Amino acid sequence: MADTINAEILVLTYGSIVRQLVADYDDVNEVNKQLDKMGYNIGVRLIDEYLSKTKTTRCSDFRETADRIAKVGFKMFLNAPASVSNWNPEGTECTLILEENPLAEFVELPDQLQNLRYSNILCGVIRGALEMVNIEADCSFIKDALRGDDSTEIKLKFISAPTEQYPFKDDD
Repeated sequence: MADTINAEILVLTYGSIVRQLVADYDDVNEVNKQLDKMGYNIGVRLIDEYLSKTKTTRCSDFRETADRIAKVGFKMFLNAPASVSNWNPEGTECTLILEENPLAEFVELPDQLQNLRYSNILCGVIRGALEMVNIEADCSFIKDALRGDDSTEIKLKFISAPTEQYPFKDDD
């Protein structure tokens, strides 16, 4: 019961944040950018909690990373597992399919906000968390049940994994 109440408070609070952003910005695209930026800042910090709670070791490739995001990360933080599909042949692009999107509960988008990526904060969280483990990725919604699509899907694209650089030189 308490988890349900906490989840509903999160959903309603998030809805209030989105509503305020829509009121503050005239352009829906700017609201989308702000949601992504907020998510990025959350993801930068959330990765520490994920790593400490899961005792995860380094992923061997991007496929494993995407799988952990979908099956562990979404379940841990949203209580909504996702699945991974539609891999490209190179293994650098996939789709995360959310079976349910708890952020979108109780939400109906009016016609004038059909371009709003209501849950865009999730893309920012994913990007921010991946960047903290040295993975640069692009993340965007390609389907959204709020916009009438049959499911909610996020496209995840690997860009690069820069090697770690140390701020000092080893003594020779």
